[in-house]
Amino acid sequence: MSLTHQPLPPIRVLIADDSAVMRTTLARMLEANPLIRVCGTARNGQEVVEKTKLLQPDGITLDVEMPLLNGVEALKRIMSECPCPVIMFSSATREGAEVTLEALSAGAFDYLPKVSFQPCANTLKLQHDLIEKIEAASHSHLSRTRALFRPLLPPSAPRTHSRETPQPVPRIVVLGTSTGGPQALQGLLPELPGDLPLAMIVVQHMPMGFTAPFAKRLDGLSRVIVCEARHGEAILPATVSPSNTVHRPSVDVTMLSVAEVFGTYTLGIILTGMGSDGLEGMTAIHDAGGLTMGQDEATSVVYGMPRCCAERGIL
Repeated sequence: MSLTHQPLPPIRVLIADDSAVMRTTLARMLEANPLIRVCGTARNGQEVVEKTKLLQPDGITLDVEMPLLNGVEALKRIMSECPCPVIMFSSATREGAEVTLEALSAGAFDYLPKVSFQPCANTLKLQHDLIEKIEAASHSHLSRTRALFRPLLPPSAPRTHSRETPQPVPRIVVLGTSTGGPQALQGLLPELPGDLPLAMIVVQHMPMGFTAPFAKRLDGLSRVIVCEARHGEAILPATVSPSNTVHRPSVDVTMLSVAEVFGTYTLGIILTGMGSDGLEGMTAIHDAGGLTMGQDEATSVVYGMPRCCAERGIL
């Protein structure tokens, strides 16, 4: 008896944008991948909520600026009434960054700056980024549950050391994250005490112009001081700096530098995110004798970056 291999069902995507040109552009980009099918389009916020209920897509692309019901309000309705992974599109302005951060807090899976889709941009790279995010969204636990709203569990326990070689107390924390990071950090940083006796560097994959509003938002939620990192600035206790390579900012570049300077006095943390950025840096911290911790699969929006470190055996 021969067994036939059943092809995987396509990833069904709903596109929501008030621009017909944008809807067509996104549809062509996505359907260039044979595993993705556009199951519908929506022209306003009310329509995308209704079509999400009707079509039950695996993922949604949603413009922030939508008539009748803006993108953030539509997102909140979707996450409340018919949860589904949503990738937001917004302008790369400061106002656009702040709205995007609000959307991420409301449950958006990820985002892309809309300026990226202007004709002068690198279309092939943008298409790759969009498809990568859609594929990750379709395979995440968000595709059928509201896992973003579960409390963030503590990262996995650090390695134990023998009594003969006690682990030095860390002098610095360096943390790397990508997709799902804004939600994770908004759950983690407010739990830190205001008199935290060591400094912390956070590398969050974000485009230029987004890290400053994000740091300001985190600072308003936290007892520690959170600020955007600046060249030449001193690293101080009770201060958290989002730092500015395939990735810019890069978790690996930052962690390698910290491991070289602080060595065994480093605590490295890797949280939710696509890809493997941070694997090299976390390995360097581990090899230098520092502590390494990673978010678990159950609470990660995308268990990519932590998985790479766990499979390498450095967590």
